[in-house]
Amino acid sequence: MTTTRMRTLRNAAAITVGAALLATVGAAAPALAAGASPPGAGVVRAERVDVVHRVTAFWDQYKSAVLGTNPYMNPEEVRGEFLTAELNAELDAWAAENGADPVFRAQNVPLDRTVRYEGSGAGHASVVVTQYWGDGSSNDVWYRVPLDGSRIDGLQDPPV
Repeated sequence: MTTTRMRTLRNAAAITVGAALLATVGAAAPALAAGASPPGAGVVRAERVDVVHRVTAFWDQYKSAVLGTNPYMNPEEVRGEFLTAELNAELDAWAAENGADPVFRAQNVPLDRTVRYEGSGAGHASVVVTQYWGDGSSNDVWYRVPLDGSRIDGLQDPPV
């Protein structure tokens, strides 16, 4: 395929995506004009979706790496992809001290999880992962996620 043809296809795709985005924004405008959402509500929703998505993607990829079913990365590589170097060092220290997986905060792997947005302030959001275990119990792990899109920089047991 020629460079000109590739550029034409790429431009056509960009126009299609742009038109779809305009249609979506245009459809939302009457609701906003009617006062359905306060100013800035769309930003907060987008923030929530982004940080929850990042934590969910990390947790799911990490779990599959621990189980040996992630065809692309091992657990250390997943942590390196999603977490800051400082957080990785903290987790390594936690694992050495506690003799358990520092992400799951346990010696085994949870069966499932739910993820919820807890709030934000000072450039970070709090996201809580509730992990469900085979014996019917659950535990929460709190993540601190920068709103600027950079790597997750905090992971801890629930605040007391």
